[in-house]
Amino acid sequence: MIEMKVAGIALDAVTRSPIVLLRDFTERRALPIYIGNDQAKAIINAIENQAPPRPLTHDLLVNLLEAWDMTLERIVIHSLQDNTFYASLTVVQGDVKKEIDARPSDAIALALRTNCTIWVLEEVIADASIPVDRDADEAERQEFRDFISSLRPEDFTQRGKFSSEEAQ
Repeated sequence: MIEMKVAGIALDAVTRSPIVLLRDFTERRALPIYIGNDQAKAIINAIENQAPPRPLTHDLLVNLLEAWDMTLERIVIHSLQDNTFYASLTVVQGDVKKEIDARPSDAIALALRTNCTIWVLEEVIADASIPVDRDADEAERQEFRDFISSLRPEDFTQRGKFSSEEAQ
């Protein structure tokens, strides 16, 4: 899994649909997730630390977690099926840990309100992320090519002998 952060909310140029943009901490990959208008507002309010005069749905959930002495440990965006992302909340109460199914947009809105971590499975990032720093990606590929080209067969052979104790 790769830890990510909310980079912001954008609008799709064609459909004008809101997109929440997650970015990894190396600033190399971004994961765009289409969301609804209400979820976009909830995420923007959390980013800007705007408290409504009365609790909205995500605020209510945070209040329930606090009232029952539960902690949102992390959220995980774990799959992408038919262009739909799936997420789960990891909620902890004492020694009990539960995984709860959630829409990614709701999970992200809760994560921002509780300062919990946002994780994305590597398979999801491989399938749906967009590169942010193509130059760094190419430099990394070239470094790997250079490493591979410098390998010799002797690098893979075992040097010296192990005693039977060391082999165990």
